[in-house]
Amino acid sequence: MIRILIADDSAFMRKVLTDLFKAQPDFEVVGTAINGRDAVEKVKKYHPDLLTLDVQMPVMDGLDALAVIMEIAPMPVVMLSSLTKEGTDETIRALSLGAIDFISKAGGSISRIDTIEEDILAKCRAAAKANVRSAMKGTRAAELAEKERRAKEKSEPPRMRHVELKARTNPFAAKPAAEEKKTNPFGHRENPLLQKRRQVLTPHAQAAPNVKASGAGSSKLVAIGTSTGGPQALQSVITRLPGDLPCGVVVVQHMPPGFTKSLANRLDSLSKVSVKEAEDGDVIEPGHVYIAPGNYHMRVASEGSKRKIVLSQDPPVGNHRPAVNVLYDSVAPVGKNLVAVIMTGMGCDGTEGMKKIKAQGGYSIAQDESTSVVYGMPKSVVDAGLADEVRPVTDIARAIVAAVEK
Repeated sequence: MIRILIADDSAFMRKVLTDLFKAQPDFEVVGTAINGRDAVEKVKKYHPDLLTLDVQMPVMDGLDALAVIMEIAPMPVVMLSSLTKEGTDETIRALSLGAIDFISKAGGSISRIDTIEEDILAKCRAAAKANVRSAMKGTRAAELAEKERRAKEKSEPPRMRHVELKARTNPFAAKPAAEEKKTNPFGHRENPLLQKRRQVLTPHAQAAPNVKASGAGSSKLVAIGTSTGGPQALQSVITRLPGDLPCGVVVVQHMPPGFTKSLANRLDSLSKVSVKEAEDGDVIEPGHVYIAPGNYHMRVASEGSKRKIVLSQDPPVGNHRPAVNVLYDSVAPVGKNLVAVIMTGMGCDGTEGMKKIKAQGGYSIAQDESTSVVYGMPKSVVDAGLADEVRPVTDIARAIVAAVEK
C-alpha cells in the first residue's frame, strides 16, 4: 500500500486527485495540504510514502517546501507543473533538488484529468519505489568524505602542500567576479536551504587533476546516460567538471520536449563548462556539454577531424526518445578515446550500447547503488560486467577527468 499526501492550493485539484487515488487498491490517501508550509507539517505528521506537490502555491511554494522536506525527511515527490516557460524552469529546479518526476498540467490546470489518469498513476507508482532516503544518505556520506579529504589536504605540512600545488592547479577555484555566471537565472527567490545545497553540490576546493585542451585527452569524448533522478545527478557531476576539460560531453537524459532546454540552461548557470541543449549539426567542442533535446534521438557522427551532433525522430528505442542506447551505439567507434558514464535511472537503457562500447575498447563508469535514486540502469551495466569503475555520484567528475587523461 502506497500512503500518499496531496499538496495543492486548489480545492478542486485536491478532490480530483484524492478521488483518483482512493479508487486504486494500492493507494491510501493519508491527507491533503493547502500550501507548502502545510505540506511540510503534514509530512512530519503522517510520514507518507509519497507526496504530490504543486509548484505554485501561496504562503510557501512547492520549491521551498521541497527543499525543506528533502532536508528533514527525504522522500519520493512528484511535482505538478504547468507547461509555461516559468513552469518548466521551476520543474527543472525541483528535479535538481530531488523530486522524482513531474506531471504536466495541460493548459495550466488539470481540467480534463481523465486524459492523464494513467500517466499520473504510473508515475506515482514508479516514484514510490525510488530509493530517495538511501540515495540522499549515500550522497551526503560521499560529500562528507569529500569534505574530509579537503580538510586533510589543508592540514598537510606546508612543504608537501607547496610541492603538490605546484604540480596541479585547482579547476574548482572560485571564478573572478567578472567571469561568474549568473546564479538563479529564473528570477526565483532563493530559499536558504536551496543555497546551502548548492554550496554542497558545487564544490570550490576538491579537484580532480587539471587538464588542458591542447594536452592529454584532446581526442577523447565523454558520453553520459541517465533517467530517473538524473537532473540532480547531472548537477552533481557537471558542476564539478573543470572549465578547461579538453573534450566534449554528450548527454542523454530521459525527458519530454520543453524541459531539456531548461535543464541545460540551469546547468550552464552553475557550471564552469558550457552547457546547452544540442542542435542538429553542432560541432562538439572541448569544455562543452550537449544535452539531447526531448523527443529527439541524439547521435555523434565524425566528419574528418570533427565530431558533430545528429538529431532525429526515428522511432523510440525501448520506449525512449532520446535513448541512451542510440547515443552509445553511435559513439562506440570512438573506441579507447571514449569515456561512457551510466547513472541513476529505471530499466536497462544503455546496457546494449555499453556492450558495443566495451567491445571497441571504451572506458566505462557507473554510478553506485548508494547514491542512485533508482539503481536500474547502472545496475544492469554493473551486473553485465561492463563497468570499469563504480563510483558515488560525487566522485564521477573526478573519475571522468582521470579517464580523459589516460
